[in-house]
Amino acid sequence: MEGEKWGRRIRAFRKLKGFTQEGFAKEIGVSVSLLGEVERGNRNPSESFLIEVADVLRVSIEELRPPEDK
Repeated sequence: MEGEKWGRRIRAFRKLKGFTQEGFAKEIGVSVSLLGEVERGNRNPSESFLIEVADVLRVSIEELRPPEDK
């Protein structure tokens, strides 16, 4: 369940910033399939993954964090 919350947030921020899944995966240095698994909640994001996502999206990890986890 926790991964699903993170995945929804990452997908929402990615779309808000105008990235496609393919373009975003390339920017953060992962495969499209890995990004898709995280966004669908099938895989929990690692700390290093979250740091890279936040850096590319130009948001803090706190902003990215699901509200119920704050």
